[in-house]
Amino acid sequence: MTYREKYGFHFDTDKDGAVVHLSLNMYFLLFECGGRTGWDLNHPIGLTSTKHCYHEFGSDAKAISSGNQENGELPAENETSGNKNRSTSTQSFKFIINEKEKCKDKTPFLILLIATTAAEIPHRSSIRRTWGNESVVPGVEVVRLFMLGVESNGPNEILLRESEEYHDIIQLDFLDTYHNLTLKTLMGMKWVASYCSGASFVMKADSDVFVNTIYLIEKLLRPRSLPPQNYFTGYLIKGSKPIRDKTSKWYISEEEYPGDKYPIFCSGTGYVFSGDLASKILNASVTIKYIHLEDVYIGLCLNAKGIRVVPPPRNSLFNIYKVPFSPCLYSNIITSHYIQTNEHILYWETMQKKKHMCRTG
Repeated sequence: MTYREKYGFHFDTDKDGAVVHLSLNMYFLLFECGGRTGWDLNHPIGLTSTKHCYHEFGSDAKAISSGNQENGELPAENETSGNKNRSTSTQSFKFIINEKEKCKDKTPFLILLIATTAAEIPHRSSIRRTWGNESVVPGVEVVRLFMLGVESNGPNEILLRESEEYHDIIQLDFLDTYHNLTLKTLMGMKWVASYCSGASFVMKADSDVFVNTIYLIEKLLRPRSLPPQNYFTGYLIKGSKPIRDKTSKWYISEEEYPGDKYPIFCSGTGYVFSGDLASKILNASVTIKYIHLEDVYIGLCLNAKGIRVVPPPRNSLFNIYKVPFSPCLYSNIITSHYIQTNEHILYWETMQKKKHMCRTG
């Protein structure tokens, strides 16, 4: 059996017979691809080919010639991506690890969606012990989930064992690269909308961000009237312009985004939103052209829905840089960036020991 026969692929070819366009929702599983970026669809399942290579996991992906793919290497970060010319839909992907029952018997006040990679085992361990502890505020239901894609070398047995022990990992079958961070966040939105739509609030954060969940819950979120609607806040970025320098990590072409300015968005390091927005953002993503800049993309989805980003009560609450540590200072912020694994534990434990000395407001 070939891939074409198994998945019913439809595709267009150029004059030389090379595949140039795949129909929507076409996707071949990573684990059957042996970690490569593409296969010849006419080959029997299980036999590799580099004749036609498909860039990452774009469901409208353009074929690219062999080249680096001959050695099984992944495309460079700023190469042309098959994701560029399509809307973004997680429907093309399937959960490899899921926690469908996480909200079965509870309606969380807060869901923590933490972007991580398979190798960041110490990060996850530190977060579980500190600000990501689901019992962080007595009497408040908190759900913690780490979001991952897949690695190029196939199934990760260590990750599966970790999932079985902690039941706090969700993983979708897209390649876990910088250019797929948007998909990673949309995976979290999809999970909330599908399995925990009654949650009051959600926070998305990166694994190198320290989150003062106590302040977040008790000072920012609890005082708000429930159920919240259309609430989105974080570190606001206004008037940001697309970077056209191809050497930049944040480069974006005019083809991807022709505008000369982005709408207001919140830094992807850490933002908070009401649970109802998960399905609304997911819905908007079906029609918004994919870009790899995750925080900008979420801003585009909100803008398309006419949802206004709300400034936090104080500008100093959310930080995109590393705030110098002191227990009282950290007791009065929500996020600090560029935190090392050991610092999650050190900062949290110091804060708890000295919280009686600090005034919060």
